[in-house]
Amino acid sequence: MTSSALGRDFRLLWSAAVSSRFGDALRTPALALLAATATRDPRVIAAVTVAGQLPPLLFGLLGGVYADRWDRRRTMALVDGVRAGVVAALAVVVALDQVSVLVLLVAAFLLATLGTLFDSASFALLPALVPPDALPRANGRLQAGSAVAGGFLGAPAAGVLFAVAPALPFALDAVTFAAAALLVLALSPPPAGTPGTTRRRGSVWSEIVEGLRWLRAHRTLWRVTLLTAASNLAISGIMAVLVLYALDVLRVPPAGYGLFAAAAIVGGVAGALGAGRLAARFGTVPALRAVLAVETVALTGFALARHPVSGGIALAVFAAGTVVWNSLWASYGQRNVPSELLGRVGAAQRMVGLLSAPLGAALAGLAAAAYGTVPVTGAAAATFALVTVVAWRTLRPAAPAVSIRAG
Repeated sequence: MTSSALGRDFRLLWSAAVSSRFGDALRTPALALLAATATRDPRVIAAVTVAGQLPPLLFGLLGGVYADRWDRRRTMALVDGVRAGVVAALAVVVALDQVSVLVLLVAAFLLATLGTLFDSASFALLPALVPPDALPRANGRLQAGSAVAGGFLGAPAAGVLFAVAPALPFALDAVTFAAAALLVLALSPPPAGTPGTTRRRGSVWSEIVEGLRWLRAHRTLWRVTLLTAASNLAISGIMAVLVLYALDVLRVPPAGYGLFAAAAIVGGVAGALGAGRLAARFGTVPALRAVLAVETVALTGFALARHPVSGGIALAVFAAGTVVWNSLWASYGQRNVPSELLGRVGAAQRMVGLLSAPLGAALAGLAAAAYGTVPVTGAAAATFALVTVVAWRTLRPAAPAVSIRAG
């Protein structure tokens, strides 16, 4: 899934991302299983999940500031090194049978907090490694590799490894973080004086505001970010009821749910590998509008499906569209945002895009409890239809980028 045409540094970054994603896929389900062994209180188990979801909303913008202040390559390596230490310590605690709910909460929160800085630095670093016209392909390769490492390799192995020894998934996760840190350190150092290699002099708050203002002033990027947030409202709603819809409406056998869910991974990989070709053939903004139309059709088909096969196909197509959208959205920002602002603007994009996800999941849960899962899927399809109409009416190629300084 890598490409020699993208260069040595991209191959190193791709390998680091895949290694880290494999470890994440081992750790995340193992953490849930570990929480279930510590307590059977669903509120406490849910709290562990929430502890891993809050940091991007709390610290995402702050991570963007430091991704613009510090050398991005060294920042990523340092973060992965620290995360390796945290997970290794957790593995030791698990091996010694000293696990408590507090330990799990602190570990989940700390790892997610470190991840906000890593994500901002990684987003800002990629444009320095590949040519601008190769960004959609590079982002697609990153997503495809991560999907395979996480969905096809890591997630299935997590339960098996946990059954062998509860500490094993965490120990392997520590190894993957350490490997990723070494791979990132092997990247070519940036020229002295380039963005991300020297510390800025403004206050943290003024730099956050500068990134937000730049995003808000860039018409197309801001509109795409808002459309992403609206889409995530529907996507999180679908994900919240997916297992119930599959079992109760599509009649997926419980033993076959893993295979059904794998359809989304297959679709995502296909979309990731095709994102670059779509952007090259049609242009990024036209491709974004077309992808929304395809997703709307696929999600409508999913809402109307009543059989595992038709539902699985619709889910795969929808997942492919979602991954294409994410790849093109990221690439568009990386091409149009000045390098010295990439960390902050990218963090602002992600934060605005994610704000609607908890609301979507909560609304879906309440609606499903009151009316069943079928109306939830129908509402998600209607949301995508509305987003598609808005996109086709408002998305246009952006004007040249502007520089806006915080006052």
